[in-house]
Amino acid sequence: MTYPLSTSSRWIVDENGQRAKLMSCGGERTKQAKQPVDAVAKKIVEMSFNCVRLTWPSDLMTNETLAYNVTVRQSFQSFGLNDDIVGFKTNNPSIIDLSLIEAFICVTEVNVTFRTHNTRDLCLAFFLFCSKSNDVMVILDNHLTKPGWCCADNDGNDFSGDKFFDPTVWAAALSKMTATFDGVSNVVGMSLRNELTGPKQNVNDWFKYMQQGAEAVHSANKNVLVILSGLTFDTDLSFVRCLPVNLSFTGKLVFELHWYSFSSKPERNSGGFLLNQGFPLFLSEFGMDKREINANDDRYFGCLTGWTAENDVDWSIWALTGSYILNTSVRKSSFLEKISLLQSTLQGPGPRTDDYNLVLDPLTRLCLSSGPENLVKMTRTGCSGPGSKWQTDSASRMHLSSTTSNKLHFALMWTQPTMS
Repeated sequence: MTYPLSTSSRWIVDENGQRAKLMSCGGERTKQAKQPVDAVAKKIVEMSFNCVRLTWPSDLMTNETLAYNVTVRQSFQSFGLNDDIVGFKTNNPSIIDLSLIEAFICVTEVNVTFRTHNTRDLCLAFFLFCSKSNDVMVILDNHLTKPGWCCADNDGNDFSGDKFFDPTVWAAALSKMTATFDGVSNVVGMSLRNELTGPKQNVNDWFKYMQQGAEAVHSANKNVLVILSGLTFDTDLSFVRCLPVNLSFTGKLVFELHWYSFSSKPERNSGGFLLNQGFPLFLSEFGMDKREINANDDRYFGCLTGWTAENDVDWSIWALTGSYILNTSVRKSSFLEKISLLQSTLQGPGPRTDDYNLVLDPLTRLCLSSGPENLVKMTRTGCSGPGSKWQTDSASRMHLSSTTSNKLHFALMWTQPTMS
C-alpha cells in the first residue's frame, strides 16, 4: 500500500492508482486495557482487517483543561471504568498517570510527532503508532462533541444548533485534529460527524455545514480522504441524488452510511445510487449480536453481506469487541467466517484474475462446488478451489458451468421455483 489515498470514480485507490479497499473495524477503546496496544494492532491484522475506525469527541481539540489537567487514570475514573484501570496499568503502564497531552508527547519519542491535544480516546496516539508499525490504516471519526456514548436524538450532540453542536467550534476541531496527523501517512481519512440526527436536522444546513467542514479538513491536510455522513443516524443520503456537494477540491470525497437490522437498506434510495454516480460509498457501521442468537440479525446479515460483496464497497464493522451491548467478550468463532468474503478485493482498479461467479449462501457461508466425485454440493471448504468457479454459459447469463479436475463439465440452469 502506498499513501496517500484518493478516489477514482467509485473506488478508493492508493498512490499508484491501485484499489485500496477499506476493511475496517471499530469498537470500545477501553478493551485496550485487556492487552498491550501493539498486541491489539497485531490481532487486527491477524483477523484480516487492514484499517481501524477510531472515534473522538470535538472537546478533545477545543477543551484545553481536558488535555492538560486530566490524567489518563482520572479520565477512566470519570467514566466509571475503575475495573479497567488495573488492566491498563498491567498492559500499558507507561501512560496511566500522564496527562492526556503528555500521552501524546510520549509518542514523539518514537519519532511520530503530534502537535495538539489528546482526547477521551485515552491511548489514541499510542494506538496510531502501533497501527502504523503494523501497516494498519486509520480513519478518524468525529463521533460527537462531549465525551460519552453515541447516539440519541436528544443528547445535544445531534445537529447544528443543538446545545453541544456549534458548527464554528466543530469546524475548528476538525481542522486541529486533521492538522495533528498531517504527515502521519497511515491516517488516511477524516469522517466529519457520526450519525447526524435529531429534530433540527435538515438538508439545507447539512449542505452548508458539511461543505464547510470538508473544506476545513482539506485545508488542514490535503492527503486525507474527506468522508461525509448522512442524516437520520447516517442511514439517509437520498438528498444528494440530485443536489451535488460543491467543494473546491476533487479526488478525496467519500460518502458513508450505517446499516443495521433496524435501519433502512443502502441498496434502496438511501445511498447505493452514489456508486453509479461515481462516488465511493463507505459502509462505516454494520453489525449484529455476535452470539448469533438473534434470528432477525441473522436474516439481516445475510442480506447485508450479499449486497456488500456484490457491490464490493469499503466497510467497517461495529464492533470488534463481541457483544458490546452487554459489555462481554462473547463472540462465536464462526462470525469471522461470515465476513471472510468481504475481506477480499473483488472489483476495482488493480491486478485481476479472470472473472468468475461464486454461488454463495451468505448466511451459512456455504458455496456450491463441483468435486472429484462428480458431485455438485454445498461446502464450506471448497469456496476458493477451482470447482467453485462458475462461468456464465449463455447470452442470458442464466446458465452457469464449471469443469472439474478430471475434465467433467457441469452445467447449471436457473428455473422458476415450483409451489407444492
